[in-house]
Amino acid sequence: MPLNVWVLVAAQALAMCTAPFIVFIGSIQGRMLAPAPEYATLPVGLVVVGTVLAIKPATWLMERIGRKRVMLLGAIMGIVAGLMGGLASWTGLFSLLCLAAVVGGTGLAVVHQYRFAAMESVAPGMAGSAAARVLLGGLVAAWLGPEVAGLGSGAAEQYPFLVSWIALAAVQGAALLILAIGYRAGAERVQESRPGGGRPLREIMANPLIWAAMSAAAIGYAVMSFIMTATPLSMTEMVGHDLDDAKRVIQLHIMAMYLPSLISGWLTRVVGIPLMMAAGLLAYLGCIALAASGVSFHHYLSALLLLGVGWNFLFVGGTTLLPRGYRDAERFRVQGLNDIMVFGSQATAALSAGAILSWLGWGGLVMVAVPFLILHGLLMTLWLLRERTPEAAVNGRE
Repeated sequence: MPLNVWVLVAAQALAMCTAPFIVFIGSIQGRMLAPAPEYATLPVGLVVVGTVLAIKPATWLMERIGRKRVMLLGAIMGIVAGLMGGLASWTGLFSLLCLAAVVGGTGLAVVHQYRFAAMESVAPGMAGSAAARVLLGGLVAAWLGPEVAGLGSGAAEQYPFLVSWIALAAVQGAALLILAIGYRAGAERVQESRPGGGRPLREIMANPLIWAAMSAAAIGYAVMSFIMTATPLSMTEMVGHDLDDAKRVIQLHIMAMYLPSLISGWLTRVVGIPLMMAAGLLAYLGCIALAASGVSFHHYLSALLLLGVGWNFLFVGGTTLLPRGYRDAERFRVQGLNDIMVFGSQATAALSAGAILSWLGWGGLVMVAVPFLILHGLLMTLWLLRERTPEAAVNGRE
């Protein structure tokens, strides 16, 4: 792997901390500051809202001024989010906490583009492995994010989580330095092209392969976010588990999301993307079965571990499949649309998790995910049937 890929791995390990950080304390601090319990998960959902709102501007800027400058801007937004979250802890303003979550989400929109930058820095045959390597940075973020969040969570803290947010700003500053010093835009295999080139988007979207790729990432992310967002609240507020137990489950879940990246890029080449996606769907179904069968610590842990593995297989599979459906001149438009679908679905799932948990309980919440998994299975089937036709084979060679 070229140096650019390893720089992105290191930057991802730090910049991605915003996500597990807010997932862990967002609903807990939200419960402290929100005017009503129903709004407790709002900060977690608003992280994804910020991501969705920033995807189009981020890809638009990358197409015009290059990836590196926008990556640096994304790290700066992460620093601003940490400082705003600290101010929210100081003042006790729920609205400011929500705003910090939105700003943090804008930074994450840029972080999610790291995988495409890595894929464009290697030969086409290594694209899946490059994307998986970058996701490995999430292993560090999975552990570091909640640990940073726990720095200011003690009962004796006068301003709960103030130190946590300031520490998050410092972590984002370190990511900024790594990108500024290490990333080389000139090392990208696919150079920046003239904006607006390629086929009309309607023609691109007529390909079932695009829908299979996007649904793998979008449904995979939505189901993962839906269950993960509700987990800390379900464990601590509804079942009575300790905060440390909830932290451990979230940490191990996020590690399970990224640890398979050690082999998932290899699996895309050896067993193929369809089988890898099918394994991801089976892992999700196992997660739902375990979560619905009990509320002990081990039920939560086992379910969330399977949830993480399933997410990795679906997300890496979809990310690797997507470039097969567009040309170089179309990449920013298709990548932007893909991430809008992915994180728009995630935002809807995260924002609805608190209300559905209150209405249906934990067992009912996890069953809501089943129809969406069936939908992705149908879209995969449509793509595979289309791939078997002679016309699709000719188009693939073109």
